Amino acid sequence: MYLQTLTNPCHGFAHVYYSSRISCRVRLSRVLATPPSSILLQMDESKDLPKAKKGFCLNDDSRNSLCEDSLLRQANTVGIIGGVSTDATLNFVRKLVDWSSKDGKSSIPFVLCSDPTLNKELLLYEENSYPSLYHRKEGTPADPKQIVENLRNKRRSLERCGAKLILMPCHIAHTWYEEVCEGSSVPLLHIGECIAKELGEAKMKPLEAGNPLRVGVMATTATLSAGFYQERLQSNGFEAVFPDKATMEHTVIPAIEAMKRKDMEGARNLVRIALQVLLVQAVNVVMLGSDEMRDLLPGDDPLLKKCVDPMDALARSAIKWAETRCS
Repeated sequence: MYLQTLTNPCHGFAHVYYSSRISCRVRLSRVLATPPSSILLQMDESKDLPKAKKGFCLNDDSRNSLCEDSLLRQANTVGIIGGVSTDATLNFVRKLVDWSSKDGKSSIPFVLCSDPTLNKELLLYEENSYPSLYHRKEGTPADPKQIVENLRNKRRSLERCGAKLILMPCHIAHTWYEEVCEGSSVPLLHIGECIAKELGEAKMKPLEAGNPLRVGVMATTATLSAGFYQERLQSNGFEAVFPDKATMEHTVIPAIEAMKRKDMEGARNLVRIALQVLLVQAVNVVMLGSDEMRDLLPGDDPLLKKCVDPMDALARSAIKWAETRCS
């Protein structure tokens, strides 16, 4: 069975392309040690083009040259739509690069599309799923239709850039997986299907005779309410077990509140309690469907050995797909 593995951050120079519907700018940014075969796109769906510091305009010839680059013609180019957290997205990319690198230098080709507007929309949607939290955003709630259209625009942009497979390393974005897939010319991996497949390949045995394999699901209210992890697990023969109302109200939600006020130790203790509540229900393993909760526990925490990270499964599935395409 694959367990959660966090990688050390690496830094280097990477090209980041700022684009809007009508124009583009480009600058060098110290973002991530990307392989030569990959590019990072940072897109803004708003009407105003973000101001680039010491940038220059990318003319039509330059854009055409970018689209004709050999990367974009490769059969195993992966397109990535950034999610709620830029740090979480880059952490996923580091795994993708590190785990697919054979000699420490090369990895599978990818195009990463990050949009601050989309990040904020997804975060607002997630935060408004916690009506009791003090940090709940007031005013106009996030519009799911707008989020879906934004995700589709990112998918279309990545397709035009030559991506042959699309990934969304964001839990909450999979709420609209089917809608984002509509009209796509390339496949989109579903994070729930990836983790369910890995768990099936692990050949686990039920902890209690006569019972089905049980997988705990620890996630935010928005992700649990969407139900896609439960659906994918159940369709693959597992019984999904998630925190009951009391556990959510007294441990999970307070843990998120503690994280928001930077009380990481308090949040860590609450998450440990929530995990233990799931584990005593004879679950084989707990799936951490939240980047914030995953990052709370240190790598040597015994409870972490009982957990799996869907993001890891998504990265491994993408690498397997890419290796098959280039073989």
